[in-house]
Amino acid sequence: MEIFDVYPLLDLEPVKAKGNYVFCNNGKKYLDFYGGHAVISIGHSHPHYVNRVSKQLNEIGFYSNSVQNSLQQKLASKLGELSGYEDYQLFLCNSGAEAVENALKMASFHTGKSKVVSFNKAFHGRTTTSLSVTDKEKYTAPINESNEVVFLELNDIRSLEKELSNGDVCAVIIEAIQGIGGIHIPDNDFLKNTAELCQEHNAVFICDEIQSGFGRTGNFFAHQHADIKPDIITVAKGMGNGFPVAGTILSPDFKAKHGQLGSTFGGNHLACAAATAVLEVLENEQLIQNAANIGQQLMEGLSKLPEVKEVRGRGLMIGIEFSYPIKKIRQQLIKEEQILTGVASDPNVLRLLPPLTIHSKEVDQFINAMKNILTQ
Repeated sequence: MEIFDVYPLLDLEPVKAKGNYVFCNNGKKYLDFYGGHAVISIGHSHPHYVNRVSKQLNEIGFYSNSVQNSLQQKLASKLGELSGYEDYQLFLCNSGAEAVENALKMASFHTGKSKVVSFNKAFHGRTTTSLSVTDKEKYTAPINESNEVVFLELNDIRSLEKELSNGDVCAVIIEAIQGIGGIHIPDNDFLKNTAELCQEHNAVFICDEIQSGFGRTGNFFAHQHADIKPDIITVAKGMGNGFPVAGTILSPDFKAKHGQLGSTFGGNHLACAAATAVLEVLENEQLIQNAANIGQQLMEGLSKLPEVKEVRGRGLMIGIEFSYPIKKIRQQLIKEEQILTGVASDPNVLRLLPPLTIHSKEVDQFINAMKNILTQ
């Protein structure tokens, strides 16, 4: 039996990882500036994380949600404390797409409406409803197509106001920073006005923090740079540092009926142990502040490089745009400099999502590597 649709971007297989480095089957050590799509938030194989998950596995790894699991409440309380959303509710699931599916479903239950506004270059997942709000035609099957979804230009508040004024919009869903789309940031004023318009027109404001959350941008959530509070927040990726765990965070206005949301593996004991360990490391090692400080150093260094058209991002979620495709640059970083980076749907954008544990010396290493390549 073969694995269906495997398309590795690199001809490498990591066999071990520690801190900010991965060790591959070719015997070489690579600096990780991609973190597995922003999943690795606290570094690979962090000792506190490994200890927590190992200890939990020795006690109980899984039982169903038909019994009490106090680890879920422990996780929810810690997440509320660090994020500033202590009065919100947390539904635990397994992936970002699942978190988005549940967010949209709850918005529809709440408003009794079905129309959704999304944005050009958006990515929210590959399952049925999440794909319907994703601006990626090549992933869309007939079952994913919906006349109930409208795509607008990011930061175009007039078009959004016009769409909402009809009163038939269930929800507006927006990435706090567009990741796969090429690191595009909604204006703070746009986010504030969107929140106000949603409240005015009985639409649910959903903020997708799957890639940008958990400290990556120098705040716990990227939307907090705009000083707003969405109705629903979706989280995943960096939440578990590699363990499959995700969540839909709901404002107190939402009242779930029994059976509306459910997940066999959601909030299992191991997932909760992993996610709680991540939060403890973020807090104890001040990694959110580190993301802000190191991210500023990295962006300043990148902006001085030759050939760079634009540097976009916040904290350690950064896109470097060139006026030509970055494929060769990325290959040179891997083969000549032993540094792993990422791509975006825009072929001219190099995407950086390193662990939040990245150090100043490693930023210097990356900047020097880019100088070597770009000045050849």
